[in-house]
Amino acid sequence: MSWNLAQLDRHLREAKALATAYLIAGEEHLLVLEAADRVRARAKALGFSERQVLDAESGFDWDELARAGASLSLFASQRLIDLRMPGGKPGNDGSEAIQQFCATAPPDTCLLITCTTWGKAHEGKWVQAIERAGGYLPIWPLRREDLDGWIAERARSRSVQLSGDAVAAIAERVEGNLLAAAQEIDKLKLLMPDARIDAPTVVQVMADSARYDVFSLVDAALVGDAARVVRVLRGLKAEGEMVPGLMGWFLTQLQALVRLSQLAPSQQAAALPQERIYGPRQQIVRKALARGDRAFWEQRLREAAEVDRLGKGRGTGDAYLAFERLLLRIADRRKFGAL
Repeated sequence: MSWNLAQLDRHLREAKALATAYLIAGEEHLLVLEAADRVRARAKALGFSERQVLDAESGFDWDELARAGASLSLFASQRLIDLRMPGGKPGNDGSEAIQQFCATAPPDTCLLITCTTWGKAHEGKWVQAIERAGGYLPIWPLRREDLDGWIAERARSRSVQLSGDAVAAIAERVEGNLLAAAQEIDKLKLLMPDARIDAPTVVQVMADSARYDVFSLVDAALVGDAARVVRVLRGLKAEGEMVPGLMGWFLTQLQALVRLSQLAPSQQAAALPQERIYGPRQQIVRKALARGDRAFWEQRLREAAEVDRLGKGRGTGDAYLAFERLLLRIADRRKFGAL
């Protein structure tokens, strides 16, 4: 049977016994981990007192799965075989071993397989065997338009009271990283357990979580604070951050500025929410737009593409120096435009 997360939860709540096999697979690692944890917790509650972990990396001997399924429990108890297969491709031997297990597993043994690389091409006869014997839960990447809803639901489940703009602020900053979003919600619960939390509070808490971060770096450039640009960027470099890891958020904001610069000034304010720019950041972006026209921002975007290329080793030059120069041009085009 193929399930979604809600169906798995319902099955685990209602099941008086576990199925023979479960497959939880997807590239949203947090969701895969948490779903697998719920299966393990239910197994423990149902009396599965033994757990055997198998890591099916390259070179794994698939006879180990057959031996695990055939061997008697040391304590005559129920046993969970926890098979971790990150690549999601068992090969011919693995496929045969999994199908054989599903067909012949003893009633006191359950197989849980987790995969953190997944796509339609991974599905094969072994997945069909698991569907017949138990449950298959594919976890597909969360769509950007669904992220706000996921954050809001996650916060509610942990009794964290977020306003709508606070949800949007978290979504804006984590850029689709569910683990980062979950960590921020947990941090807010710890710091403000009974408060109604708005967007400025979220921004402040997230900024306070690290001395240097790419969010404050980009905002420093947009408000024209050249000295802070240099300080934050050099701090990030000292902490071991690499240029490619900083470019994602920066490029997202730069692309938004290019689109906004194509509008008449009278239309820009109304378009800010469409670019997911809310609260105090609207003033930051308006300041930046006042310092450059469409040609200015398009040129900065071309320069950013070159910085990204250097950061990935596809050219000659110092990526950090090129990035610093680009940010300084944004911060003060008159002083640093000739860099």
